[in-house]
Amino acid sequence: MVADKSFDDIYIGEKATHSKTISESDVYIFAGIVGDFNPMHVNEDFSRKTPFKKRIVHGMLSASLISTVFGTELPGGSSIYLSQEVVFRAPVFIGDTLTAEVEVIEKRPEKKIIIFYTRVFNQKGKTVVDGKAAIMKNK
Repeated sequence: MVADKSFDDIYIGEKATHSKTISESDVYIFAGIVGDFNPMHVNEDFSRKTPFKKRIVHGMLSASLISTVFGTELPGGSSIYLSQEVVFRAPVFIGDTLTAEVEVIEKRPEKKIIIFYTRVFNQKGKTVVDGKAAIMKNK
């Protein structure tokens, strides 16, 4: 079920999360959808010769988990994703469990816009993506 909180029911400091373990098939499906077959993501032999020594997950795949939180948890349905600032802080590897977390940091009642601090961290608690986002509520 998708949550759908009204603008007035959302408060500063409120948080929500979504977790997912990234599989090899996730990487290949994402590569196919967006057309990014960079060998850093899909070629194990190539990746062994890089500083990471193995394949890394697409940064935007990691960041896309933020959208999952917005669309299903907070603020949920009837929301419009206006903008997202993304900073990649650390590599993500196949098999990592990522948690996307959003936190309300500002509300703009005149247009029902909510500003969020966004981050994605791995199973070790290391931040791999962070930034800010703006979401408009339709109710």
